[in-house]
This record gives sequence, structure tokens and C-alpha cells, in this order.
Amino acid sequence: MKKVITYGSFDLFHEGHYNLLKNAKALGDYLIVGVTTEQYDETRGKLNIVNTLTERIENVKKTGFVDEIIIEDHLGQKVEDIQKMDVDIFAVGSDWEGKFDYLTDYCQVVYLPRTKNISTKMLRQAGHPIIRLGIIGTGRIATRFASEAHYVSGVVLNSVFNPNKASAEAFAAKFSTLSFTNDFEAFLHDVDAVYIASPHGTHYEYAKKALEHKKHVLSEKPLVFFKKDAIELYELAKANKCVLLEALKTAYCSGFNQLLGIARSGMIGSIRDVEATFTRLIDGNGREKSDAVFGGGWTEYGSYTLLPIIKLMGKDFEDVQFSSILADNGVDLYTKAYFKYKNGLALAKTGVGVKSEGQLVIAGTKGYILVPSPWWLTKEFEVHYEDPTKIDRYTATFLGQGFRYELSEFVYLINGYGERSYKFTAGDSIAMADIMERFMAHRKAFLEKYHQ
Repeated sequence: MKKVITYGSFDLFHEGHYNLLKNAKALGDYLIVGVTTEQYDETRGKLNIVNTLTERIENVKKTGFVDEIIIEDHLGQKVEDIQKMDVDIFAVGSDWEGKFDYLTDYCQVVYLPRTKNISTKMLRQAGHPIIRLGIIGTGRIATRFASEAHYVSGVVLNSVFNPNKASAEAFAAKFSTLSFTNDFEAFLHDVDAVYIASPHGTHYEYAKKALEHKKHVLSEKPLVFFKKDAIELYELAKANKCVLLEALKTAYCSGFNQLLGIARSGMIGSIRDVEATFTRLIDGNGREKSDAVFGGGWTEYGSYTLLPIIKLMGKDFEDVQFSSILADNGVDLYTKAYFKYKNGLALAKTGVGVKSEGQLVIAGTKGYILVPSPWWLTKEFEVHYEDPTKIDRYTATFLGQGFRYELSEFVYLINGYGERSYKFTAGDSIAMADIMERFMAHRKAFLEKYHQ
């Protein structure tokens, strides 16, 4: 008798799960399914589990394909189960391609094709819809996002759009769950929500069209470059009862929110200064240095550095001034933004051609908080006081590259919890667009003076 084993959360059971179990059963004579506990899902980075373990087990049973169900509750259990139960084949969805090759020492490993174009059939459990998500854009950020999407329960990647059909097809080939198209209307027809990962200058138009079609929108930062555009999009989202969220992953991770809580707690007294730096040395041919309109250090990384400033110092600054080092094509290689508040100061530094220490410092009247580079992937920070021997150290979990946090928040809001949104609000996003607009005006004036 040939034994097959597979594992999963099987949360919000849908046709993709059904087909996976059906295909796994077809590989042998006896199918064993390991259903993960919620606690184990959390340790492996799976977010937003909705159904109870009992409900998930029952949904697996109902398929009729399963001969035995076991519970997976710890790391390393797969090797134990395969050996103990004398398993011949380990099967898993192709979105995990290569991740379980280490099990070939114990049995055959088969990566099963995942279901494309999830339909509306079998998509509603416990009042929560499975969200069919489409990706706009096929660059580096889209690839990294798609690689983490399966860690978030309640959402499935459905399709990818690119005006260049060949690019869309090549991207879809990397992720077997995706269909592809260069027809934007057809793309929107088959999704409930979109993730915009296209070049910066296209975000506004894609977001507007998607919202007009009553699709939820998660857009890479910066959402837009002008305050009026941000206001328009958020009003359109509200009118069409859609979620519009800017994909600034730092804002949604637990470590950064713990940091904000401690900063606001009074431990360092009243906050008087925030200094945030984010720089990377970019290859000369990269979009960040070649796009004379939307490229540069500030448009690329300014959203990150603005986040702690807006969250801790507020939106009501009295003045902001920019100083930049520009390339010949007008792209800012390095920018400093100086903020003046009624009772404080702030400094944001970004760069694509100058490298600086990428730390975050929050200064108060009783002490300061130091977050080492890369602070935007908040994993640890220290609270320092006047007494140099007194240092409080904090650590936090930051899973993967952080994309699962923004997607998890997006799903959370779509499922009806918009009124509880606080991690990154429409007001925060509009304030950033206002500052982006001021920077664009600064750069334009600087270039005009430079070329006189």
C-alpha cells in the first residue's frame, strides 16, 4: 500500500484545498493529512487564521479523500511522521516549490499544481470571503510579495496584469496559481482586490480604475505624489465601500507598533526629536536612478522615514525644508528633510547614491530610543537614559520580508474592521502625499535654478 501525506492549515476551505487533497489522494492508496494548530501556524508565520482547528478538520473530512487525519503542532514533525508512519510520498502545493526538497532523504516529494482562477464557489466560511487578489506589475517587489502571500489566510493569488503580455506570462510561470493578461478590464473582472506593484508614476491611475470597478486596493508606496490625488482616491474608496491601503510594510509589523507604544508611554518623557535614515547604493542602471521624474532617494525611501515622524510627531508641522544632492538627470542621490514642530524637530535622510547609517533615533526629555539598521524591519531596539548603565532592550519577531503584515492588515480591513484601523490611516497617507508634493516642487525649483 502506497502512503501519501500532506499538511496544511485548510482555513476557510475552498476549491483549491479540495483539488489539492483530490490530487494527493490520486498519488497513492492511503492519504494522511496533517492539519496545523493555530499556535504552530503563528510560529511558522501564517497569519489571519479564522476557522477553529475542529472546523478545519471537519472540512478536510467532508472531502471524502482522507483516510487519516493527524495534528501538526511543532517544527520537525514532518520528518518524524514520515518515518513513523512509513510514508512513501510527501505532497504539497507548487507554491512551496523547492521548500521541502530536504524531505527527499526520507520519501518522494511531489509538488502538486495549485488551482488557478479560484471561483466564487465554496468561498464563504464563517462570514468571511476568500479574497481573490490580482497583482499589477511584475518587477522585483511583485515577486517578493507573491512569495509571501500564501502565509496569509483568507486570500488567494488569482492573476497578474502587465501591459506587456510576455512579462505577465513569465511572472505567472513562477507562481502556478496565477493566470495572466494584458487586458486590464478582463483582469479586474476576475479579482476582488488588487495589489499595485507597478512603477511609481502609474499608481494613481491603476488605483482609480480599480476603485471605480469597486475593487479593494493595496498599493505600493508612495500611493501618489499629490495631496489632491490622495484625497480623491480615499473619497472614491469610501463612496464605493472599498478598502484603500498604502503598502508600507513597517507600519503593520508588530515590532514597530511595540516601538511606537513604548515611545508614547512616557518612558523617555516627551518626544522632542525623531531622526530616521534609509539609504541604499543602487546600480546606475536601476529604475531608482534612471527615472528622472519619479526616481531618486526620496520617492523610493522617503515614505519609510516619514512613518515614525508622522506617527510620533504628528501631521501638523510648522515647516519642512529639503536639501538634496542631485544627479545630472535630476534624480536626488541624497536628500535631507528638516521638520519644525511647535515643540520639536525631525530629520529624514534618504539616498540611492550616498550611504549612511540606517538607524532610527527617538529623543525625549528623559531618554532616547535607538533602533539599529535596518530599523524599518523592526526586530530590536533599546531605550537609553541619562544613567548610561541603564538600558532596556526589546526584541520582536519580523517574519520574512514583511509583506505578509501589510497583506494581513488588508484582509483584516476588507473583512469589516475598517473602523479599527490605526496602524496606517487615510490621514497618514494623505499627509505623506502632501510632503511628497512639497518635495517634487522643491526638486523642480532646484533644477530650474541649476539650469539657469
